[in-house]
Amino acid sequence: MQSEKQSNSPIKKLLQSISDASLVPFLAILTAVVIGGIIIKLVGGDPFLAYKGLLQGAFGSKKALSETAVWATPYIFAGLAVALAFKGGLFNIGAEGQLAVGAVFSALIGYALPEWLGFDLPVYIHLPLAIFVGMLTGGIWAGIVGALKAYTGGHEVINTIMMNYIALNTTSFLLNGIMKDRSPTNVIARTPLIAESARMPEIFDGLRIHWGFVLALLVAFFIWWLLNKTTLGFEIRTVGLNPDAAQYAGINVKRTIILTMMLSGALAGLAGSIEVTGLNYRHELGFSIGYGYDAIAIALLGKSHPLGIVLAAFLFAAMRNGATRMQFLTQLPVDLISMIQALILLFVAADAIVRYIYRIKSKGERVVLTRGWGG
Repeated sequence: MQSEKQSNSPIKKLLQSISDASLVPFLAILTAVVIGGIIIKLVGGDPFLAYKGLLQGAFGSKKALSETAVWATPYIFAGLAVALAFKGGLFNIGAEGQLAVGAVFSALIGYALPEWLGFDLPVYIHLPLAIFVGMLTGGIWAGIVGALKAYTGGHEVINTIMMNYIALNTTSFLLNGIMKDRSPTNVIARTPLIAESARMPEIFDGLRIHWGFVLALLVAFFIWWLLNKTTLGFEIRTVGLNPDAAQYAGINVKRTIILTMMLSGALAGLAGSIEVTGLNYRHELGFSIGYGYDAIAIALLGKSHPLGIVLAAFLFAAMRNGATRMQFLTQLPVDLISMIQALILLFVAADAIVRYIYRIKSKGERVVLTRGWGG
């Protein structure tokens, strides 16, 4: 009897830890939904009809589920990118720019490489290469910020914001210039279509969900394994919690900071690559606006845990995908979804408010989001 209780204790501890970690985010979502419903009522709408439309648009059919998964895919990658930086004590606001850089270089490999070589590549070479180049460029772009942080103390928040401007404006220059699709019917800033050999297949015929969604789930598991089961993951978490103690323990803090930012940028670049190779088959100016910034909210809502990020990404994807149906049923502006997302972020980031409202004691360690200049 005693041995049975002991065997059950790890399971109970696991369930308890999951419960403790998910309670505040759940209450933050609930509070945001209630306040959003009150606002909908004040502007003359029916909150029950609005949320019914939201659920129908996100989960009401196979097509709706497929589109929600399509939305969730870049959110998972970008959320993991921000969360990995959080674990290392870094605040990567540059996922938007890293995603754009990854997408544009992935598209370049997708459509231009066969022309440069003079022959078509097999899909098992061309597709992985296009994805890898997108990851690599995203990682290098973020690694610049990591190097500035490690060797000069330059704050990563400021530097990633500046790098966003450089990335997005450089991308605009390329898509309006040498990389623009020269087809007579094209009048917008976008690349030519990538080759068939660089395209990721759909999972089900007639639905847009592609294998990038499965890859996102596998990458989420990989990041969990990396952070919790490897020496590198231990170093990242230790530097994130206390870089001075990590230095004293013999960890190369500068190398870890740079590597953490590079891995974070590679995940954001992967988000851009998958959107190009699995969904749009080209890079188009403005296609990714908001993914990188929503990823911050997703990482916070998911408490920087890969499983939490997957669930938070589905929540944001459902709200985005269901917004059109909600608007159709209620004639309310779709901007209400952004308002509800902002409320969720507010309550999750300022979790002391939620804990005060519901009288919940604080448990567990807090993630170090960022440090001061030179820290």
